[in-house]
Amino acid sequence: MSDPAPTTWPLHCTVNGRPRTLVVSVRKLAVDVLREDFGLRGTHAGCEHGVCGACTVLLDDAPVRSCLLFAPQLEGCDVRTVEDLAGPGEVLHPLQESFSAHHGLQCGFCTPAMLLTALDLLRSNPTPTRDEVREALSANLCRCTGYQQIVDAVMDSSRGGEFDCT
Repeated sequence: MSDPAPTTWPLHCTVNGRPRTLVVSVRKLAVDVLREDFGLRGTHAGCEHGVCGACTVLLDDAPVRSCLLFAPQLEGCDVRTVEDLAGPGEVLHPLQESFSAHHGLQCGFCTPAMLLTALDLLRSNPTPTRDEVREALSANLCRCTGYQQIVDAVMDSSRGGEFDCT
């Protein structure tokens, strides 16, 4: 008779630039590890089916739905959440400032995922068109803004390609 499959996993990853180690249930979702175990509440658990995009984080610099990943899938990866955007002394990232200036926040539930998705877009395309911004953000649902303010914020952040994506 073979050994049963493990029920826990020793997780080693980097979250917001800090090495993290934790023993996790193999069935625990990445979004739950980030929120419950690491206290990073900016990653929201919305639909838990990968549809709304509220749980989007950057995994090895690519946007992913953390509700669709089991915690062991973070092994050896670099995870970046919205908490990593603000600088020392909680100085807002330019993209966060733009969202605030353009009222792209509203209730704030989708905002962390929108920020990370927009950051990913601006890294690969510093001067996107409005249609490219809409396409990039299309997988993140927003019930409050109608997207116009969010698109305006991203467009304003991209002016002249001078946006600092770090």
